[in-house]
Amino acid sequence: MSLTDMLAAVGGFTLVFYLLKLAWRCWCGFREYVLSEHWQVDLRTYGQWADKTCLSAFYFKLAQRGLNVILVSRSEDKLRMVAKEIENEYGRKTRTIQVDFTEGHSIYPAIAKELEGLEIGILVNNVGMIYTDSFACFLETPDAEQKITQVINCNVLSVPQMTRLVLPDMIERGTGLIINISSAVGVRPQPLLALYSATKIFVKYFSQCLHAEYKSKGISVQCVVPVLVSTNMTHNMEVNRFVKSAPEFAREALNTVGHSSYTSGCLSHALQNVALTVLFPDWFRMSTFLIRNLKKLPKMGKSDRRVCKENQRVSEKEE
Repeated sequence: MSLTDMLAAVGGFTLVFYLLKLAWRCWCGFREYVLSEHWQVDLRTYGQWADKTCLSAFYFKLAQRGLNVILVSRSEDKLRMVAKEIENEYGRKTRTIQVDFTEGHSIYPAIAKELEGLEIGILVNNVGMIYTDSFACFLETPDAEQKITQVINCNVLSVPQMTRLVLPDMIERGTGLIINISSAVGVRPQPLLALYSATKIFVKYFSQCLHAEYKSKGISVQCVVPVLVSTNMTHNMEVNRFVKSAPEFAREALNTVGHSSYTSGCLSHALQNVALTVLFPDWFRMSTFLIRNLKKLPKMGKSDRRVCKENQRVSEKEE
């Protein structure tokens, strides 16, 4: 065989390899985001109760899928209101735990006591906070000493601590599901959101390692990496073809359970993640030019937030 024939064979094998790889990824994406609308895992097989670390649309979607829910938040009034709404609308049992995750390790003994005796099949680690209303350098963080500790306690510490509380019983039963919410900001480094970006890459790596360690024991750990969802943290920004409403994203994200351990949550965000990776490579994302221009973007004013909140209420009613 001549050198030309050998190079041609290597090129052919390489082409076939990458075509098969592309076909496999397309099939996985089709199954994850399209077939999952009709081919859903029965979440009740994981256990009777779902524990969620932040008041959000996931509570209602979990109750809608037949689970009792444990509501965790720092606002007692909101806890009572959401619990009553879930009980009235879906007929599911609820329990409430009032804690503030920014307070650090001192809250977890109280949470552990409230969880005793409950068959928790699903844990959703979704609590999170951001420390600025605009792109800003690390030392420009307002009230930096306090905010840094709060962000670490809320975005990072809460994930392994809550996992530690529920994982032993899941292993004993041989089944369980842990959903950790990361962010597209954590997939690649994001200057001007340095601390928040770092906390979200922690969630990603922790989830992937935990899934590898415990999947043989029947435990599924899924990392969800959304782009933009209209929530309080994003000032309830207007829902459009790029920004998902919280109820719609929660519904689509839960559909991906059993189809992938790492997901963008919905097809729109998966395509956006691909586009961001291609259009904003790391060298450009880390460039002084981009950082200088991002710093010029204005903060979201109060009037903008009011308009977005009104749009969010209309969207939730339509949902």
